[in-house]
Amino acid sequence: MTKADSSTGSLNRSEQYRQLFYKHASVEKDGDQFLSKDDFLAAIAPGEDFKKIQREQFGLLFKVADKSGKGMVSFEDFVIFQNLLSKPDAEYEIAFRLFDVDGTGKITFDQFKNVLSSNMPKDAVPFDFDCDWLKLYIGSKEGQHELSYEEFSQLLKGLQGERLRQEFKHYDKKQNGYIEPEDFKRIILDIAKHKLSDHVIDHLPTLCNLYAGTGNQITFSNVVAFHNVIRNMDMVELVIRRAVEKSPNNRISKADFLNHAAQASRYTVFTPMEADIVFHFAGVDGGASGTLSLDDFGKILDPRWRHPQPERQVPVIEPVKKSGLLFEIMENAYAFVLGSIAGAVGATAVYPIDLVKTRMQNQRSKVVGELLYKNSFDCFKKVIKNEGFAGLYRGLGPQLVGVAPEKAIKLTVNDFVRSKLADKKTGELQFWQEMIAGGAAGGSQVVFTNPLEIVKIRLQIQGEQAKNTGAPRRSAIWIVKNLGIVGLYKGASACLLRDVPFSAIYFPAYAHLKRDMFHEGPEHKLTITELLMAGAIAGMPAAYFTTPADVIKTRLQVEARKGQTSYNGIADAARKIMREEGFKAFFKGGPARIFRSSPQFGVTLTVYEILHQAFPLPGSHSSAATGATSSPAPQAQQDFGPLRSRNALKMLLDLDYRFGVYRPTSPAADKA
Repeated sequence: MTKADSSTGSLNRSEQYRQLFYKHASVEKDGDQFLSKDDFLAAIAPGEDFKKIQREQFGLLFKVADKSGKGMVSFEDFVIFQNLLSKPDAEYEIAFRLFDVDGTGKITFDQFKNVLSSNMPKDAVPFDFDCDWLKLYIGSKEGQHELSYEEFSQLLKGLQGERLRQEFKHYDKKQNGYIEPEDFKRIILDIAKHKLSDHVIDHLPTLCNLYAGTGNQITFSNVVAFHNVIRNMDMVELVIRRAVEKSPNNRISKADFLNHAAQASRYTVFTPMEADIVFHFAGVDGGASGTLSLDDFGKILDPRWRHPQPERQVPVIEPVKKSGLLFEIMENAYAFVLGSIAGAVGATAVYPIDLVKTRMQNQRSKVVGELLYKNSFDCFKKVIKNEGFAGLYRGLGPQLVGVAPEKAIKLTVNDFVRSKLADKKTGELQFWQEMIAGGAAGGSQVVFTNPLEIVKIRLQIQGEQAKNTGAPRRSAIWIVKNLGIVGLYKGASACLLRDVPFSAIYFPAYAHLKRDMFHEGPEHKLTITELLMAGAIAGMPAAYFTTPADVIKTRLQVEARKGQTSYNGIADAARKIMREEGFKAFFKGGPARIFRSSPQFGVTLTVYEILHQAFPLPGSHSSAATGATSSPAPQAQQDFGPLRSRNALKMLLDLDYRFGVYRPTSPAADKA
């Protein structure tokens, strides 16, 4: 992304922050607006039900934002906080700022102890601050040192595991390596309740049934294995989805899970006990068959999973998408209409160049006819001189009648084939798949293109024929009647030879230019200029390299005048043109074709995408078919804010799911 792109993105984000701030700010002081604690929570966590994560815990973020400690947040403070949330290590930095009470950039043992103790509930198992594990990080009492941000972050990462060990030891009264199921549930809820679904929470005590011979008790190995599964739930979900996708019946066994886990990482990710735990909780309601579906795993993968209510469906992992034959027909009809409008605009914009291109390609050498035009520019001048400005648009009527379905079917087929070939999960296409989609689009349009072009070409040539031979001008309707159905498809093979490779080159080039050259993505929506440039540049190689096929098609479709060579098919035309006019004749009108095709497709695709954005079809997917990468919807952008807020609390909630709920009563604790 360029500096300009980055600046534009920053400006957009700043404006979003400004709108969000002033929407919620209710405190006015000295002419300035401020957020109270309630305002702040409404801004960063809209719609939050405060069930798994309580309101007081989100209040910890208010402490971080309220740098001055005045109990309110200014606009500048709010922007700084939002910028902090956007950092990849936000959860560590927010935790560090809470523990760094004095703002020195270092955390002492006393600060760590006071903040942790004051934010833990009274009934929590006391943390042993004199443990050997903590001394390894902070030193002994005689030689304690202060922790930098990087050192503190590493300590936090291991702190949950040490707390797990201490709690197990606390409940293992007999010191025989076993604890009761209800004690196991207390431990896990303390450190991971916010990560667990209702289904898992209800069935935590059943872990004692996983292995026979434990006497309905739970070992430290079980506890550590369960904790590892929770900590690596993202990887668990990735492995499950890949395994289910590859399974013929969309169900997997533990062996399938472990095999795909081994393929997903260079080293072994999960132990057999961890796999047992995943399958135990996913199948505890009836997975006796040994294989489970994605819906079964949904009960452990999504912490928002709730028990189904009467007469309501069980929530699913994947969002529901509109589908079915009717919706697909509507979507294709929608694309067809927008493609028709875009095609008409593009054709009108470049029609004079197209007329010049046609006349240059039809011009025979001195041997077989009169050399009317020296070059494309000379042709342009003579058309205006002899036929007037209207002569540049001769044949435009039939072109507009035909170009609407032609461009529409081309864009619609390209979109449709790309959507069918794209990876169902990522939406990505390989290059050969992009070429197939483009080629299919080019081939499909010939049913409209050939009749359109043969009528258009004969109308475009009439001007020079009338001047030189006195031949009467014919209307488009006369030409259609005179040619008949068969005649309208004269040169269709050459048309296919041109349109299939043209589209196979054009559409992939257009998609990659937008993505790789102009960096289209969620953070950068392309401007009209960038869309035009991508469309125009992509059209250059596609237009020039298919010029020989276009020359042959033009010669086959134009009625030969007296004394001029006539052609009988593609091969015959190619031989005669080569023999009589040389190899260069195959690229006659090449520059004009570039100047016509490049801007035409640039305008057409730009208008097509602008129409898609201005008039979106409700429930449709992104126009990834033309290679577009749509920007997130406004609602998606709004939802990302509370998601980042919840993630920012992750490290603190990993210490105890009630971290911050307990309100200290001592002055020292209040300060912390």
